[in-house]
Amino acid sequence: MNPSRGRWAPSPTGWLHVGNARTALVAWLSVRAAGGSFVWRLEDLDPPRIVPGTAEGAMVDLAWLGLDWDEGPDVGGPCAPYEQSRRSELYAQALRRLADAERLFPCERSRKEVAEAAVSSAPHGPERGHDGVPSYPRSLRPKRLAPGWLEALEDATAREPGAALRFLVEDAPTVFQDRLFGEITERVGESVGDFVLRRRDGLWAYQLAVVVDDLAMGITEVVRGADLLDSTARQIQLFEALSAGDAEVPAKVPDWGHVPLVRNAEGEKLSKRDEALTLRALRAAGMRPEALVGWMGASLGLLDRPEPCRAEELVPRFSWDRLHREDHVLPPDFLQRLTGSPARP
Repeated sequence: MNPSRGRWAPSPTGWLHVGNARTALVAWLSVRAAGGSFVWRLEDLDPPRIVPGTAEGAMVDLAWLGLDWDEGPDVGGPCAPYEQSRRSELYAQALRRLADAERLFPCERSRKEVAEAAVSSAPHGPERGHDGVPSYPRSLRPKRLAPGWLEALEDATAREPGAALRFLVEDAPTVFQDRLFGEITERVGESVGDFVLRRRDGLWAYQLAVVVDDLAMGITEVVRGADLLDSTARQIQLFEALSAGDAEVPAKVPDWGHVPLVRNAEGEKLSKRDEALTLRALRAAGMRPEALVGWMGASLGLLDRPEPCRAEELVPRFSWDRLHREDHVLPPDFLQRLTGSPARP
């Protein structure tokens, strides 16, 4: 495998919008500029939220932009399968490893019960971390677990819904360097607390699946939107816990790069509900891929102005030092500007 390995991991829950494409472009440019391998992984772990056709549509969208990938669901590769829905046994093995290391425990409490326990255990108010949600109180950790508890729970869960499984976090601060946001320090025990790795309904949590897959696929750099920055400290703790004492699992935590978001003219974060700003809709409106790539390059700081260009032309221009650190707000006439841009000869 090439020493530099990056990945793009979309969820098939809607059509890709220009913000998704902009982040994908950075992930692709970072790997291509380093002469590395680009991996496409499908994060399809939540069946009720999957929108039919969007997994294939995402590939059509990014290929239209001029991006390619070396491994993925459509082309295969040494780390197949590349769909998370087909990788459940790897996630189950990771849970067993964490249970053996005493970093996993069952939790039967609902979110409401956890919140109430957080309030009652903190006379001056519970710790509130990401999104203002109280962190999981340490008082709810089990005092001891019987040998073979995970196997017994699995047997019971096969008959009826069981307990959620939580990762026991370390108290020490987690420190990491982000390529755009610099050094970040977080105490996961205060900001989140012990977090869920498998839900009560049996669905795998994003935090577990993404770390297991990045380890198994030898991913050396994770490039994604800045809205996922607050997941990083949790994932670093999982990387370290799953790598500890296992010579077959690479111990190196990936490098991190979180790309600032794209916002609409009202300053709101783009979502897959912004149908007019999906790549599918822009193609239908007559936009040329070179026009969109040129706008993305300028909005990132790789071009002085949004002139049409091909994605491959941005590779020699790419540098993390050149990228803007602020969110990009779309101008009100964004669609008019780009659909009216002439195609490059």
